[in-house]
Amino acid sequence: MARASHDSVVDAIGMRIVDGDLATGRVLTLADLESEYAVSRTVVREAVRVLEAMGMLAQRRRVGITVRPPADWSALDTRLIGWQLAGRRRDQLIVNTTELRAAIEPVAARLSARRATDLQRGEILRLADELARLGAAGLGNSPEYLAADIAFHDLILLSSGNLMLAAARAPIAAAIEGRAMHGLTPGVPNPDALDNHIETAAAIGRADADAAEEHTRRYVAAVLTEVRRTI
Repeated sequence: MARASHDSVVDAIGMRIVDGDLATGRVLTLADLESEYAVSRTVVREAVRVLEAMGMLAQRRRVGITVRPPADWSALDTRLIGWQLAGRRRDQLIVNTTELRAAIEPVAARLSARRATDLQRGEILRLADELARLGAAGLGNSPEYLAADIAFHDLILLSSGNLMLAAARAPIAAAIEGRAMHGLTPGVPNPDALDNHIETAAAIGRADADAAEEHTRRYVAAVLTEVRRTI
């Protein structure tokens, strides 16, 4: 292949691991990678260090560079999520991420109803109105809808006031964006999911924690049902 950059080598090796072309337990050498990607030993070492930090490779003296099992990977790393969305693991990644949302978003919405500032409540309500407007116009698969959807979920997680919940913003946003980029978001949103987005926003706006949690649970369940049906 043509001379590759550090980032492209990381992406190339990462994609091959994600897709199973480099199977768990496979042993690689710096010399082989250097030759295959036509880069310097320094570039290869840097790429391997990145993938080691992501839990995808392990380097040991006298053994070599070993591909680690998926259970060891940094599952919430947005770069890893991107590789999975672009590869053979896409469907499973979308299901897994939606299940993660089902576990944490209802709790985040409950906390948001209690802790969000007035400014945050107003913005969540505005974003819900924007989702309703775009959805009614059949623009659920538009860039504008995607931006509002990501901002809506991002703000609920942030306004929960829990830094650990807020840390899930990036991987959830990456998965929502990836689903849209692969044509899996309908132009006309699932009515149950959209209606419960709106009800969640209204509940947060009036500081009703029980209703915020319940409506969030409903919209994530609707999305999960849709995801399982379409993949």
